[in-house]
Order: sequence, then structure tokens, then C-alpha cells
Amino acid sequence: MSNKIWLSPPHLSGTEIEFVQDAFDKNWVTSLGENINEFEKGLQEFLKDDEVKVCVLNSATSAIHLALILLGVSLNDEVMTSTFSFVASANPIAYCGATPVFIDSEKETWNMCPVALKEAIEDRVSNGKKPKAIIVVHLYGMPAQMEEILEIANAYDIPVIEDAAEALGSKYKGKACGTFGRFGILSFNGNKIITTSGGGALVCHTQEDKDKAVFLSTQARDQAPHYQHSHIGYNYRMSNIVAGIGRGQMEVLNDRVKARRKIHDFYVEIFRDIEGVEVFSEPSEDYFSNHWLSAIIINPEITGKTREDLRLAFLEDNIESRPLWKPMHLQPVFADAPYYGTHVAEDLFDNGLCLPSGSNLSDEDRSRIQSVIRNVFS
Repeated sequence: MSNKIWLSPPHLSGTEIEFVQDAFDKNWVTSLGENINEFEKGLQEFLKDDEVKVCVLNSATSAIHLALILLGVSLNDEVMTSTFSFVASANPIAYCGATPVFIDSEKETWNMCPVALKEAIEDRVSNGKKPKAIIVVHLYGMPAQMEEILEIANAYDIPVIEDAAEALGSKYKGKACGTFGRFGILSFNGNKIITTSGGGALVCHTQEDKDKAVFLSTQARDQAPHYQHSHIGYNYRMSNIVAGIGRGQMEVLNDRVKARRKIHDFYVEIFRDIEGVEVFSEPSEDYFSNHWLSAIIINPEITGKTREDLRLAFLEDNIESRPLWKPMHLQPVFADAPYYGTHVAEDLFDNGLCLPSGSNLSDEDRSRIQSVIRNVFS
């Protein structure tokens, strides 16, 4: 059988080991050290926002959890979030004892629908339950309609958390995703555009918020010669070793964004003459996507094929692809959570497929992918 083509494998640059070795040489291997400081500094510079302060953590999920804690989310509160996302966008709401309120997608960016969001807020407020926060997801690297969403959030004085776990390098109207909300979330999981093997970051807008995040992420130890704790803390801080991987990856981040966007263009060209297949693309020049994952929507009435026909054909040739996210309001664990919208997210799930998008795809890999697609739709 041919070698496996993965959906989104890690792509290391070769210099990561130098920073990791430096951590070993200096014996700074836990949650303090030069790699952490320099990785945070590099991310702040990449985001090109003089206000932002970055706190690197062990996962993006931890970052969402800390953001909710910093916003005072607690038992019986409600937090609105995109239904069309990975479960990590919603799980931290449950960690806080709060209830997620799921919002449908709009068709242009597949992200949170401002119309459904406004409807949901008005309904919850009319019932005496003002949401404590809004978590907006930039899906597959595509920026959400942030101008409309922020206008609604500001009108009701509800803070926004940007889940930009998939969108490092993406921009909306020239501004980096992850810098619009009160807090931003980044991910460096093994499948992301750059990786630290596992890891994430909380993007803050004040030094005070960052300091609180670092305090909570290191078990909330009070200033004392002994171990004293006045707050519940968490073991969420990134290690200096893992941050060393991140420093090496930052050197190639712009190249990785270019490579992912080139892969998107590769799929646009393949499907250009295949009627009934739509490649997920920016709706206008206001949007700049890193195209972390390239994805398509297949209209079976036109093509005579379903997303499963293509997925299984890929599988037979040892090529990984994946259905789009199953909406959170359809997940058994959140079956009782409120939902606002129509069926946009459900339709996307029924007909959409994520395609192999690794920045290290070879010419041979692309040839195999193209051959499978041509055979299915010939």
C-alpha cells in the first residue's frame, strides 16, 4: 500500500531541536525560561498589535477555560458559542458549571451567524438571562464576520473571546485574528499550522490580564515563603522545552501560511471544472484565511456523488480526509443546550469534507490526491 497521506501532519523546520537543547543545557525544563519568554514575544510581534500580551499554555482548551474564569463565568451562567466547531470550544463552558448556548453558522464564512446571535441574545435577555460571554470561532482559518459580531456584542456589553485556534496567520480587514476580542485563543496542537506538539496561548490586551492568567495557570500560588493559596489554580502553563519547539516553528510560520494557501489554490484549480463542488474560499478581500484546512461542499443532486463517496475513495488509497465538524447542538453531550439558527451548520456537516492540507505535501502526494478526485467525479 502507498504511504499514508495525512489530513494535517506536523511540519518541523529543523531548528526546533536547537532551542530544546538550549533548555536542557541551561536546565530550564519546567514553566520558566528563555524559550517561554521569547516564544511569547515572537507571537506578540507576529500579531502586530502593540497592546496584546501573550501567555503560552499547555493547550488552547486551557486558554479558553482561563479566559472564561477571568471574565467571571461560573455556575449557572450562559455563554454563547458557535455550534459548528470542535468540542474544545464548548467543553470549557461546562468546566465552569455554565451552560453553552449554540449559534448557527452563516453561509459565507461558515462561522457564527450575526443574525442568529442577535436573536439569541434578545431572547435570553428577555428571559432574564444575559449571556456572560460570547466565544466566536474562526473555522478552518476563515475569519468570522467580526465587525457585525462585535457591534452586537458591544451593544449588549457582552465580552467576546476569539477562538482563533485554527486561524494563526489569518486576518480580517488587515487585523490579525485573535486580537479583536477581550481575549484571543491560539493552538499549537500537532495538526495546527505550527505546532509545539501540544500547546496553546491566551492573547490578552493588558498586562494585568496576562499576569492573572500566568498566576492561575501555575496553581495560583500566593506571594509567601511557604506554599499558600487563596484561589483555585490550574497546572496550565507551557513548559520551557515545548516553548523551544515553538520558537523554531515561528521561524517558518509565514512560509507555512503561504504553503497552506497554495494548497487551497491547488484544490480550486482541480475543482474548477467539476460542477456541484464548492471550495471553501474567502468571500471578499476583507478576509485573509491561512486555509489551515482546505474544505469542499459537494452537492449530490448535481454531482451524483456524496462526501462519503469521496472520503471512502481517499481511504482506499490510504489518504486521510474528514467530514466537517458535527454541530455541537447535535452532540449527545450537549443535547439539552439551547440552540438558535436554522440548518446551515447541519447542511455543511452533511455535505462537507476536509481535504489533505499539510504544508509538507509532496508533488507525488498531490498527484495521488488529484487522481482520486478525478476518478470519483469523472
